[in-house]
Amino acid sequence: MDRLFLTPDATALAQVISEATAPAFMLGAVAAFVSILVGRMNAIVDRIRHLNDIADDDRSRAHLKSDIPRLRGRLSLLSSATRLALASAVCTSLLLCVGFASAFLRLQHVYGAGGLFFVAVALMGVSLFRFGQEVTIGISEADHYL
Repeated sequence: MDRLFLTPDATALAQVISEATAPAFMLGAVAAFVSILVGRMNAIVDRIRHLNDIADDDRSRAHLKSDIPRLRGRLSLLSSATRLALASAVCTSLLLCVGFASAFLRLQHVYGAGGLFFVAVALMGVSLFRFGQEVTIGISEADHYL
């Protein structure tokens, strides 16, 4: 029980702090990426709202409403990418917590930290893939109207 209240080794803490650099940069990258995703989602929601405001008897623009299912598909892809990126950020935050907790408890954390970092990077990779899918269908002729 005394082990829980031991002061951490300064060398171990310094090591954990130096190992925290990559996850800290990853958290910053994920935050910037989520900001981009949310901005794109807001633009799509605004576009859907504008299309829904077109009166059914407006013959010159009513055909634009046919783009709503494509926009909803894009929104779904962006929402999925955002959830995956946030899951990556949670894994990265957990990685930082595990690193510091293990230093305080004088436990080895290398394998757990490596596993968490792998999961975080994999989630971010899948998120980028979903974003790439959205970008692929993102631009069409209908986006140039309204």
